Amino acid sequence: MERVYLRDYKEEDQPFLAAMLQDSEVMRYIGNGSVKEEGEATRLINRILETYKEDPNLRLKLLIRKEDEVKLGHAGIVPQMVDGKEEWEIGYWIARPHWGEGYASEVARSLKDFGFKSLKAKKLISLIQPGNLASRRVAEKLGMSVERSITFSGQDVLLYSISNHK
Repeated sequence: MERVYLRDYKEEDQPFLAAMLQDSEVMRYIGNGSVKEEGEATRLINRILETYKEDPNLRLKLLIRKEDEVKLGHAGIVPQMVDGKEEWEIGYWIARPHWGEGYASEVARSLKDFGFKSLKAKKLISLIQPGNLASRRVAEKLGMSVERSITFSGQDVLLYSISNHK
């Protein structure tokens, strides 16, 4: 990645995560669309830290701009159970001050390459709510296309996918 890098979350990143969870525009297309309380940020960061023990390659990481170490959001390849089958999702959240700057596309492209080349994935997905046009554009730039509409965690989402044909 040219402008950004990913690193593991640390406990001291909790205030940044809390700020994203409490931003109604960031959360608009995440889960049920509601902002989360401070305690939820603590629970989420603890859950993320626990997942690193399972497989450090398949988890959410903090997205940081190289130039000045500014935290931009988070991203990663995340295992998801979809219709009883484990899928690997390319996920990304960008903090609102950095929307429209191309960071989601840059990190998603890197995650796609990592998933296919290093993890030898045969298929990668993104679960995106239909109204989230910015995330849909990122997925389409990656070469993903809508495979089908599903209900995931109580939300109607589009399952975007791309297969590795190598």
